[in-house]
Amino acid sequence: MSNIRVLLVDDHAVVRAGYRTLLDGTPDIEVVAEAERGEEACQRYAELKPDLVVMDLSLPGIGGLEAIRRIIARDHQASILVFSMHDDTAFVEKALSAGARGYITKNSAAEIMVDAIRTIASGQAYIDHELAQNLALHKAAGGREIFACLTTREFQIFNLLAHGMTPAETASELSLSYKTVANYTTQIKSKLNVKSTTELVHLAIRHGVIDPISE
Repeated sequence: MSNIRVLLVDDHAVVRAGYRTLLDGTPDIEVVAEAERGEEACQRYAELKPDLVVMDLSLPGIGGLEAIRRIIARDHQASILVFSMHDDTAFVEKALSAGARGYITKNSAAEIMVDAIRTIASGQAYIDHELAQNLALHKAAGGREIFACLTTREFQIFNLLAHGMTPAETASELSLSYKTVANYTTQIKSKLNVKSTTELVHLAIRHGVIDPISE
């Protein structure tokens, strides 16, 4: 049986090195390439067609969510496992909507990643047990994902603004023009029915997108 060929995407070299060591030390898994930006992940995927992508969401450039969307748009059969610090249901739902087949957090034990990769490579979905429970409870309570109205790009910009970036800094981070980000910001506020960035931040805190302690 051939190895599961993995593309590892994370903007921190130390994180990639640690997980590359873990995965390359697993008999049936092989890391064939790494990427640190969303654009690079799309390019490497097109070049190598790995069996599975392990994708962080907080990436410079287009970001993880947009990278997932673009990869899936080109290859509907692509298998993507999100590996992120974000454990809020909003991020899980956005990632799954973009086309990811699995989601685990960076707090997960190392063996969880190996299990998730094997599960997804076999054609099944894999969501961290606690995250899956939270999603189920949210739906059972009749909760509507408040950010469902936002596109992948809008949610990405919303997240950066909520974490304190100015529109100019957000434009630089995403390699967009200031005018484009300003237009997106107006659309985001309209869709979420908020009038100011302060209200936007409060909304993000209330729905767990950002940690009020760290902010």
